[in-house]
Amino acid sequence: MTTNSMVEIGLRAKAAAMEVSQLSYDQRNTLLKKMAQSLLNNKDAIISANKIDLAKYGDVLSQSMKKRLTLDDQVIDDMVTSLVAVAKLDDPLAGPFDSWRNHVDLKIVRKIVPIGVVAMVYEARPNVTVDAASLTLKSGNSVILRGGKEALNSNKCLANILRRVLEENKFNPDFIQLIEDSSHEAVNELLHMRETVDVLIPRGSANFIDFVVTNATVPVIETGAGNTHIFVDDSANQEQALNIIHNAKTQKPSVCNAAEKLLIHTDIAKTFLPKIVDKLLAARVELRGDELSRAIDSRIIPASLKDWDTEYNDLIMSIKIVQDLDEAISWINQHTTHHSETIISQTTDHVVQFMNLVDAAVVYQNASSRFTDGFEFGFGSEIGISTQKLHARGPMGLKALTTIKYEVFGDGQIRK
Repeated sequence: MTTNSMVEIGLRAKAAAMEVSQLSYDQRNTLLKKMAQSLLNNKDAIISANKIDLAKYGDVLSQSMKKRLTLDDQVIDDMVTSLVAVAKLDDPLAGPFDSWRNHVDLKIVRKIVPIGVVAMVYEARPNVTVDAASLTLKSGNSVILRGGKEALNSNKCLANILRRVLEENKFNPDFIQLIEDSSHEAVNELLHMRETVDVLIPRGSANFIDFVVTNATVPVIETGAGNTHIFVDDSANQEQALNIIHNAKTQKPSVCNAAEKLLIHTDIAKTFLPKIVDKLLAARVELRGDELSRAIDSRIIPASLKDWDTEYNDLIMSIKIVQDLDEAISWINQHTTHHSETIISQTTDHVVQFMNLVDAAVVYQNASSRFTDGFEFGFGSEIGISTQKLHARGPMGLKALTTIKYEVFGDGQIRK
């Protein structure tokens, strides 16, 4: 794709952002409901397009990545459910707005407004196409989508269905645009389109996100790789801990909120570790560990230094024995990607300390990290999970796609 083509996409998105920001709450919701129905009506076309992608890339992708790429009846139904859920949410642009009068009687209103043009760069996750389109439309933004080459046909089919709904209802289809060029050059151009793109959100592997953050001149909301830890405290309900760890690791190992590391308090390690090893090995999880864990259970293979900072996205987990809560918190803060961290404990003081001191977007007590998700948090959907600390953090729903504008009303005041 030439620079001129990318510039044209940006200019169209900027013009569309002005239009979509003027849509009423009812208009936005009606469009989302019609998009949901259109996805249902076009299930066969979506699955057919997805099969082309799977035939081309299925053999070169890991099983976890292949699962992310696959669109079947259930995945499409989930996308439809998400669209309907977003349509039911309150208007993120509605008041009442904060307002006050200053010392010279100027009326100042702090208004919530759309960001403008949101660009999404993501890998083999075609569901992101629908999630991003629905959230940006509901929040009054236009969106530029650039998915991975592995999902190109799936993304084209989904984007065309959504754009067709806009056209059929006499709205600008450029509220939603898909970059079909899968080259690195197209991504590089998008990263530098400061004239037309207001914010860029990457979703994908840690290396991919690091590349975007390092090279972009467009403002970036960093979404996170998930080197997610679970700490089993000495007061943990061990039966509860077994179920939480099993769920967090095995329910969907390819995602960023799956558990990757397990820390166990030394006082319970000899009794608890063999039980969790039994459960995880039965689920075909490869276990790697430090010397202390391997001394207790020889079925654990040695972990390397690299393991402690690796997001596996696979049925692999590394295990470390820690002396106490302080060591657990220190270790997590040293190796966290600031995504989701969990303590399993019945000791209130320990939980409070963990919650206060662990530096992550989401911190859990006695629950699976798999709940770090916009839909599970009641946001209808999510456009990503932010691991940074500016503007948005954690699962990003509608509010994360808005900003503020100050409107000031006077009657001839001048500053002296």
